[in-house]
Amino acid sequence: MKKVLNVFLTIPILFSLSCKSLQTPLIAEDAKVRLVATDYFFTEGPAVAPNGDVYFTDQPNDRIIKWSDKEKAVSVYMEPSGRSNGLYFDHQGNLLACADDKNQLWKIDSQKNITVLIDDFEGKKLNGPNDLWVDPKGGIYFTDPFYKRPYWTRTEQEIEQQRVYYLTPDHQDIIIVGEDFVKPNGILGNKKGTLLYIADIGDKKTYSYTINPDASLSNKTLFANMGSDGMTMDNRGNVYLTGNGVTVFNSKGEQISHIPIDQKWTANVTFGGKDQKTLFITAMTSLYTLKMNVKGIR
Repeated sequence: MKKVLNVFLTIPILFSLSCKSLQTPLIAEDAKVRLVATDYFFTEGPAVAPNGDVYFTDQPNDRIIKWSDKEKAVSVYMEPSGRSNGLYFDHQGNLLACADDKNQLWKIDSQKNITVLIDDFEGKKLNGPNDLWVDPKGGIYFTDPFYKRPYWTRTEQEIEQQRVYYLTPDHQDIIIVGEDFVKPNGILGNKKGTLLYIADIGDKKTYSYTINPDASLSNKTLFANMGSDGMTMDNRGNVYLTGNGVTVFNSKGEQISHIPIDQKWTANVTFGGKDQKTLFITAMTSLYTLKMNVKGIR
């Protein structure tokens, strides 16, 4: 498998022409989208570790890949990986994974020991945990859309609604926090834990919510007329949605930039590296990076 490619794509970055967006560019001067690694089947779920390393999944090939900030290279971290999809690091440095093979949520510690945090809801199999975000208290919000997988033995949904759930910080209770979706997918909250974004990719919409003290959600507001497979946020409060490349919206839901990617589908995105100023983009068979002036919120 090819690991690191010393080539880059000269893809033009398209910016909004509004004066506001031109004052302080998001993207570093002369930066280009760079192809870092390829020859995967379908890349997904990038997550940044506390030291800046970035982990992502090659779900159809059932493995988690690690990009090392120190070595600037990629290697297989875990195989098999429970057909992991979305990834996120908790506050203790454990890697959380939406293990799609058996519709579970995993915790993977630094020694690669696996703890199954969730394997059902009220005695029924989840549809398939897809993406997740950890709030400041350590609770986990996750989306549960239904995408029929060829490796499943079941053929029908056991839970009709495609919901968003919250796993309490003690990992003892699962709470339904949203179920009025066609197909929820990307999810992300702000650093303070007061605002949550959920992409309803089935309805081509992304919404913002107020996070209440009891972890419930309120004040559902249309943020963008665009769904998203994954998302991230920078330290200016801009939100990055994926699908046709990466589309960037400011905190008011106004599009301020578009980053085209030379792939049919862009699945997910995160900030990584030691300084959190590199945008990592998973798209179909490949991993890309782009140097930024802004940084991630982790």
